[in-house]
Amino acid sequence: MPIDRETMLRKFIEQKPDDPFPRYALAIELMNGGRSEDAATVFAALVERIPGYVPTYLHYAATLGKLGRRDEAKTVLGAGIERARGAGDGHALGELQGALASL
Repeated sequence: MPIDRETMLRKFIEQKPDDPFPRYALAIELMNGGRSEDAATVFAALVERIPGYVPTYLHYAATLGKLGRRDEAKTVLGAGIERARGAGDGHALGELQGALASL
């Protein structure tokens, strides 16, 4: 019997807890599966554990927006903007600023 994607990603997280990508991929998987609350929890843990992983912020804020948590989404986007600036990631910075402007 094949292992489902969520189980596989959770195993990757156990094996490499400081690698941000499996946590990010798990949150996306949960979000795409209609489990927005669970996705928000995973995104929050990722931001706490590895705050410098800039791609997290845009999708985390979008998830919060889906949940009607607009103020939290704005806060997350603000934090992401600061991280993107600090990392010199102009592309992410533009996306985050655009998302904030559209809220």
